[in-house]
Amino acid sequence: MDLEFDKKRTALVVIDLQKGIVGMPAQPHSTSEVVSNAAKLADAFRKNGMKVFLVHVTSSPEERPKPTADIEAFSSSAATQMPKDWDEIVPELGPKDGDIVITKRQWGAFYGTDLDMRLRRRGIDTIVLCGIATSIGVESTARFAYEYNYNQVFAEDAMSDRSAEMHERTLNGIFKRIGQVRKTDEIIAAIK
Repeated sequence: MDLEFDKKRTALVVIDLQKGIVGMPAQPHSTSEVVSNAAKLADAFRKNGMKVFLVHVTSSPEERPKPTADIEAFSSSAATQMPKDWDEIVPELGPKDGDIVITKRQWGAFYGTDLDMRLRRRGIDTIVLCGIATSIGVESTARFAYEYNYNQVFAEDAMSDRSAEMHERTLNGIFKRIGQVRKTDEIIAAIK
């Protein structure tokens, strides 16, 4: 199916491309490739008068979810190793004039934030999603967006995960059921 965008009703939502996260290893796409492709998307959106939402995660140990789990989502030892600027959005993305920054304190960008309200008040019903990690922050955001009835396009080469298998599992098992999976260049070609 060909991509078609109503520029007034479509926004880019970039998940967790921040200093502390892009410094970690990722597969199948390197973090530098993800950042480069996300920056290309952001530039194309801005050039076409379309909104760019830059989402980053930050929280103190007291604010983090603490469910009983077999594997800690965010270990206290990892928290002490994070540099002070770990939650800053990478400079390649901005923020630039007109961008909207969303701060979250958990995996998904909708719960506990005003992202949904900010999208709806601008008449946006379609989002292009990218970021790190495919199966964590991006997938959590995508599942909420699906339940909120947003149309979604996933920039496959502008996202990555801890392993290629996790990335592919989310793309093929979830994203293709709730939206369209495309390459960065295909998305940019569709908005020109």
